[in-house]
Amino acid sequence: MSEQIAENIAAIRLRIANAAHQAGRSPSEVLLIGVTKTHPAEVVAQALAAGLADVGENRVQEAEAKISALASERQRLTWHLIGHLQSNKARKAAQLFDIIHSVDSLRLAQQLDRYAGELRSQPLDILLQVNVSGETSKEGFDLVGWESHSASFAPFLAEVEQIVALAHLRIRGLMTIAPLAGLPADARPHFASTRRLREYLAAAFPSADWSQLSMGMSNDFSDAIAEGATMVRIGRAIFGAR
Repeated sequence: MSEQIAENIAAIRLRIANAAHQAGRSPSEVLLIGVTKTHPAEVVAQALAAGLADVGENRVQEAEAKISALASERQRLTWHLIGHLQSNKARKAAQLFDIIHSVDSLRLAQQLDRYAGELRSQPLDILLQVNVSGETSKEGFDLVGWESHSASFAPFLAEVEQIVALAHLRIRGLMTIAPLAGLPADARPHFASTRRLREYLAAAFPSADWSQLSMGMSNDFSDAIAEGATMVRIGRAIFGAR
């Protein structure tokens, strides 16, 4: 199993490099996050042994058990929360994770800011999750058609202004999940829209760090890289079907 994981990681890194080169980018601009939801702590340890130190988890409770089991490796691992975060888990999430990709409301950001101030010596890194596809099954700030719907975009900008001002959070960029139906290339317009949104926000709120775009999974990460992804979240292609 560990040899297979190492081979899969190497294959994904090669595909990332190829996609980056085709887009005129450096592979070093793209961070590979291994999504280990439902896989045990020993699988995380095997990935770490193969050189993959960034781990994505969907659920706070599951991640807590793994982080505890791998406490001796805490300094080598970076834990990313990529799943929807319920407000009643915000305190624990602020304590456990290095970066939270799924901040999807002002209220949640304010809760995380409060807990980060209580529990951490450094600001908590966050990404704002945006839904530009309009899929009702997807979480995130509802920003479908944001470029032409100023009435719905203005309230979002007002909330971002307040999030940027929170002292114990550090915005790093945006996260999105493209629709799974159809061909992988069908996701590309959604990735492009998210990239343009990031560029808009970087100009509107230059005091924040908008350098990161978390987008792309096992089936569509090459198209995400073509549209500027700096983080790709890969589970099945590394660890197999759950």
